[in-house]
Amino acid sequence: MILAEITIFLESWAPPSIQESYDNSGLLTGNLEMDITRAILTLDCTEAVLDEAIALKANLIICHHPPFFTAMKRFTGSGMSQRILIKAIKNDLAIYAAHTNLDHATDGVSSFIADKLGLVNQQILQPLKGNMKKIVCYCPPAQCKEVLEAMLAAGAGTIGDYRDVSFLTTGTQTFMPLTGANPFSGTIGLRHTGDEQKIECIYGAWLEKGIIRAMLASHPYEVVAHEITTLDNELIDKGAGIVAEFETALSPAQFLKLLSVNMKAEGIRYTSYDKPIRRVGCCGGSGSFLLEKAIAENCDAFVTADFKYHQFFEAEQRLMIADIGHFESEQFTSELLFIKLSQKFPNFALLLSKVHTNPIFYYNGNNC
Repeated sequence: MILAEITIFLESWAPPSIQESYDNSGLLTGNLEMDITRAILTLDCTEAVLDEAIALKANLIICHHPPFFTAMKRFTGSGMSQRILIKAIKNDLAIYAAHTNLDHATDGVSSFIADKLGLVNQQILQPLKGNMKKIVCYCPPAQCKEVLEAMLAAGAGTIGDYRDVSFLTTGTQTFMPLTGANPFSGTIGLRHTGDEQKIECIYGAWLEKGIIRAMLASHPYEVVAHEITTLDNELIDKGAGIVAEFETALSPAQFLKLLSVNMKAEGIRYTSYDKPIRRVGCCGGSGSFLLEKAIAENCDAFVTADFKYHQFFEAEQRLMIADIGHFESEQFTSELLFIKLSQKFPNFALLLSKVHTNPIFYYNGNNC
């Protein structure tokens, strides 16, 4: 398996362009032309995971959390991130991280939490903005269908559950070809007037390069006039968190029990709530920034991690905050990666890491 085949699939599911600005998702070490023999899937890429990969003769690690987020200026082995990077390069190990882009993806981390809890009717809690664009180009009427079909095949015109969405208008073009030009129509030095069609399509920003390539390759013009506009529209199928429902409402005690068992959460921090729990918000990792959104969506409970003490007061009996821990909320991400990659590449050697990477332990009076 060539590494590029794997990254192309991962990035069609969780495009790096939808990651947060602070993040470092994507291919961190390795070469896209590498021949991958087997891959280790893990939540965290630690030194122990690298040792595991080396022992198992795996040359790709796919992780959720990048082992480093910021640029490095020195490589002296001081600090865990530097040691991981040096060891990976020395052992020809590729590392690929899918972090906040996988959080934001359709069927991503938060959706998998909802699956684990048996929640249905899933919707994005906070859809992304600023990742939708519109492309406009102009084409002779006879060639319009060919150009449009090429752009649609590259991903233009997909909105929610609809595809091949476009808008066409007919107008009049004018231009004067200058010396050195090779015009599709018209005469050098003379102003030309003729019919032209305008093609308009909306698309996700991560598809832009492919759509432009398809447009240029299929277009008859020497120079293709086109416009690209960034839209404020929400991406209804990509964003932070998930809101979903139980088919039958649970009591708060039943809900906490289910949460503890299904999410393997040893220590849940939660706020009191005295109503049945049916509608639930979920967010893998640090999701406290979505609290007001969960309240606005009439959630009875919000499952996430990393709430600060004073933030718990903000629940005010409007919902139950259930902080299950950062690791606990994302521990099934490697399983999610395994399922998706296995479906796409059923004969490829994928291994779930056996290294327990949670740096936090819980004292119960007997385990020290």
